[in-house]
Amino acid sequence: MTQLPGLLDTEALRKDFPILDRQVHDGKKLVYLDNAATSQKPRQVLDALNEYYERYNANVHRGVHVLAEEATALYEGARDKVAEFINAPSRDEVIFTKNASESLNLVANMLGWADEPYRVDHETEIVITEMEHHSNIVPWQLLAQRTGAKLKWFGLTDDGRLDLSNIDEVINEKTKIVSFVLVSNILGTQNPVEAIVRRAQEVGALVCVDASQAAPHMPLDVQALQADFVAFTGHKMCGPTGIGVLWGRQELLEDLPPFLGGGEMIETVSMHSSTYAPAPHKFEAGTPPVAQAVGLGAAIDYLNSIGMDKILAHEHALTEYAVKRLLEVPDLRIIGPTTAEERGAAISFTLGDIHPHDVGQVLDEQGIAVRVGHHCARPVCLRYGIPATTRASFYLYSTPAEIDALVDGLEHVRNFFG
Repeated sequence: MTQLPGLLDTEALRKDFPILDRQVHDGKKLVYLDNAATSQKPRQVLDALNEYYERYNANVHRGVHVLAEEATALYEGARDKVAEFINAPSRDEVIFTKNASESLNLVANMLGWADEPYRVDHETEIVITEMEHHSNIVPWQLLAQRTGAKLKWFGLTDDGRLDLSNIDEVINEKTKIVSFVLVSNILGTQNPVEAIVRRAQEVGALVCVDASQAAPHMPLDVQALQADFVAFTGHKMCGPTGIGVLWGRQELLEDLPPFLGGGEMIETVSMHSSTYAPAPHKFEAGTPPVAQAVGLGAAIDYLNSIGMDKILAHEHALTEYAVKRLLEVPDLRIIGPTTAEERGAAISFTLGDIHPHDVGQVLDEQGIAVRVGHHCARPVCLRYGIPATTRASFYLYSTPAEIDALVDGLEHVRNFFG
């Protein structure tokens, strides 16, 4: 068995994840390498969800009966856990959404409806990057189409990094918002936040960071990032689906208008007008994802019990090993950085002329679960002239043996297609 420095005790950890004991395709052991799409859930999270529904299920905030009060305490307690997890200055800066896509759409719509000095209009510019997930492209395209704002972006270098050579031109006095991914879901690239934030602040632009591929894998400190908004999702960090987070600076949340209207987000309502509740409730219209928030809180407890620094070290060692092993495979081309430095634990690649969908299908027959396609980042595929990629992505329970199984599986793919 391959031993690498810095690895977690995966033999013990994997016992917390029932699905990892599964066998597929006539008794083949499941090798789950699709963690950038969604992570598996430990028993501690599954138990928290079951316990909530069995003992505490009720709508939150306005009920005076015991179940409503207990459900409210659990829901708001999850907000406290998130705030501590990301080092937010205030719990009231944590907004629950259904996923990171909704969080990013929330920011785009707030800015489209905002008053000065935050309003995006036909005289302003929006800046993104060519490596964004579609969730951080399409909302800004829609905003630009609706307001007449100009959409600009940073391109990519040949090795999968952001090309910031023209940063002073791209981010200028017309820029209202710069929105970019902290760690790319397709390239694995970890972006230079400090340089981008510094330039945005020089021109008075707001900064939004998509941390969906960062929050599960490394310590996330929103104060250290110095961004104005940070978005991430629960299902990639051992939590359930249906829960996301938007963190925003308190003064911005107080000044910006709500995106959705309905129950809970109001202070008073008449037939003529309404006033709104303070943040975060101003942005949480309707019945919130209560059970999902409880599950996310349990996931944060689980991650904290391991330690985000240890998870980062584990994945760094795995990624370094995976890059080395994959580059040994004939005809394999990694799309993105080919070192483990300043990159996350998702590696996309092509294998000669074999279509990635065929690669994924043959790997699946061997019990190896990877992701194939554009990974909701089609502009990246267009930039590098490829139809799609195969992506293997790792998490705290991934092992060197699974990477070896992937490499062996790719050799089988090559033999299968001659």
